[in-house]
Amino acid sequence: MRYQAIEIHREDYLISVLCETLEVSVSGYYAWKKRPMSQHQQEDHQLAERIQMAYTANRKVYGSPRLHAELKEQGISCSRRRVARLMREMGLTPHRPGHRTLTTHSDPAARVAANLLNRDFTASRPNEKWAADITAIWTAEGWLYLAAVLDLFSRRVVGWAMAARQDELLVENALRMALQQRRPQVGLLHHTDRGCQYTSQQYQQVLTQFGITVSMSRRGNCYDNAVSESFFGTLKRECVDRVSFQTRTQARQAIFEYTEVFYNRVRRHSSLGYKSPVAYEQLMC
Repeated sequence: MRYQAIEIHREDYLISVLCETLEVSVSGYYAWKKRPMSQHQQEDHQLAERIQMAYTANRKVYGSPRLHAELKEQGISCSRRRVARLMREMGLTPHRPGHRTLTTHSDPAARVAANLLNRDFTASRPNEKWAADITAIWTAEGWLYLAAVLDLFSRRVVGWAMAARQDELLVENALRMALQQRRPQVGLLHHTDRGCQYTSQQYQQVLTQFGITVSMSRRGNCYDNAVSESFFGTLKRECVDRVSFQTRTQARQAIFEYTEVFYNRVRRHSSLGYKSPVAYEQLMC
């Protein structure tokens, strides 16, 4: 299979470089080329090409489960184990996570709400339960903070905001974007951690104004807001940790494009039967 990987990439790199990288000899590669391929080898070669195309088209972030779902939707019949084997032989692996930055700063004097969500991250319809959180992205100009609001029904990012400061205005802007886009009915459950931005009087007034029920994680328990944590982990693994941002503007553009174009509309989510959030909402609603 290493020889097949060289054959797929031979127009992009020197044969000698590919052979050295994959630890095979150049003479062995050319000897392999002269041998007739069996039916199974030909099928593997064709499937490997389709895997490479799908892997590249999806930002090189998919592992075998999502690539298998992608190929299946394209009408290509193969087992997930076969996809995993070919990916392994071609050296195709999703990017691994980087470091984590603490962004939760609590106000000891603030009033906090009970954990009404209680780790029940399921929802029967859109705008039944939202989860919100903040993360930090490093740039050469300093930190850029991202606040996001997710709908737990589809895992769709329905509101977001970015700024150089992580204050009440940051999270309020993300919330107001979500309210404007989704226009939820009274009774929506809104879950966050106990960060001072979310417990602030200004933020709580907006929630009260729209008849939103407040839920907050227990102290120091990130698992109570696991869906938001998972989104930020995915964002950093598949977008942020792949680039050294020189400016906040560069980071803003990359995060906007990843979130609105790829994550919401293209990226396949295992919890949604390998549908994107937008496709899942269209299918279920």
